[in-house]
Amino acid sequence: MNRILIVEDEQVIRDALSKLLKRNGYDVSAVDSVESALKAHELADFHLLIVDIRLPGKPGTELISLASPVPVLIMTSYASVSSAVEAMKQGAADYIAKPFDHEELLVVITQILKQHRQERARQALEQDVAETWPTDGMIGESPAMQAVFQDIHKVAPTTASVLILGESGTGKELVARAIHSHSPRRDAPFVTVNCAAIPENLVESELFGHVKGAYTGAEQARMGLIQSADGGTLFLDEIAELPLSIQARLLRVLQDGELRRVGSEKTLRVDVRILAATNRDLQQMVNEGDFRSDLFFRLHVVELRLPPLRERGDDLLLLANHLLRKTCGRLNRPCMQFTPEAIESLRAYHWPGNVRELENAIERAAILSDNEQVTAASLGIPSSSPALPPETDDSLSLEDYFRKFVLEHQNSMTETELARQLGISRKTLWQKRQRLGIPRQKSR
Repeated sequence: MNRILIVEDEQVIRDALSKLLKRNGYDVSAVDSVESALKAHELADFHLLIVDIRLPGKPGTELISLASPVPVLIMTSYASVSSAVEAMKQGAADYIAKPFDHEELLVVITQILKQHRQERARQALEQDVAETWPTDGMIGESPAMQAVFQDIHKVAPTTASVLILGESGTGKELVARAIHSHSPRRDAPFVTVNCAAIPENLVESELFGHVKGAYTGAEQARMGLIQSADGGTLFLDEIAELPLSIQARLLRVLQDGELRRVGSEKTLRVDVRILAATNRDLQQMVNEGDFRSDLFFRLHVVELRLPPLRERGDDLLLLANHLLRKTCGRLNRPCMQFTPEAIESLRAYHWPGNVRELENAIERAAILSDNEQVTAASLGIPSSSPALPPETDDSLSLEDYFRKFVLEHQNSMTETELARQLGISRKTLWQKRQRLGIPRQKSR
């Protein structure tokens, strides 16, 4: 039940208004002055204050700021409407002139209470962004991260496709999960696909599914990942690694909500919100013909760009302390603290791997530390570092070999075959390509 406080010095009006509101289901208290209101009640306990603008002692407008964020409805005479307008400038929710129509007053009260509930819900969601999401690793007080949180808040309730950009390790998947969990689809599936981790010859089947006998080895029909996200959200991580042939099929899903399993002529309807992420310049890839422009524009309805850790200022220590508490709890270790030298080491390092690298360093330190102090040595990072750690002659030699081998064989080998010949995983191959600037050759 909504609680309303009436502040009116004329007893006849005060009593009549109290009876009217009680008959309409409100819990009502009434006083005759600002002083009485402050002495007898806690203003925050009410959902609305109805206050006469002219009162003995202090004017009713005094309660506007004192009651905030509780809304205040100002009552005034017709001759004092200009004073009521001034009260609105001070933050009053609305005003009503005496003598007022009962039905009109009830409508105004209903509207104010509804607006106040909506504002509280909005603030609760923003608080959720600032407090609940950090439990998943999203912490940030820097202006850059606050802007990200605001953008997430705006886009989450919509159905818009979102392109999440940022360096590796900045938390792009966390952003996608946050968007999904605060959207109307929160109770439906959230399906993650790492486009760089699926062998190229299996991408189509993994995403769209296949029917029995579609190809050698397809002994059973299989639902694809897109269809498994029906009604929910599909997160396509490393979208830039998707072959051009698959990009065309994905575009149809975005445009028409339709897909066909491999080997099938039957069209299936799906309702999927698509979020995508990459650390590459998709616009440049479009210009070079490596990414479809029509798909890019479909995905690029809203762009969220995550700042690298080195650009987040004091967020670094905020995150480090949060991750240390989280790690100690997971490892069942006593609470630990960073030594001053460790803090200097954290600040001085460039963190090319961003939050993921920070989390790994802290976990290593928590495991290796013999007491409740995390030292610079246990973190395993230098006290200062250039933009990237210096490379040894041996590492340069290995990278020269990697570059030469990939460039010589990428036209005749699949990514899986290249990785096997180099003795690394397909994901490691992709990561090395990114670092050395060797784009993958895509089938057209």
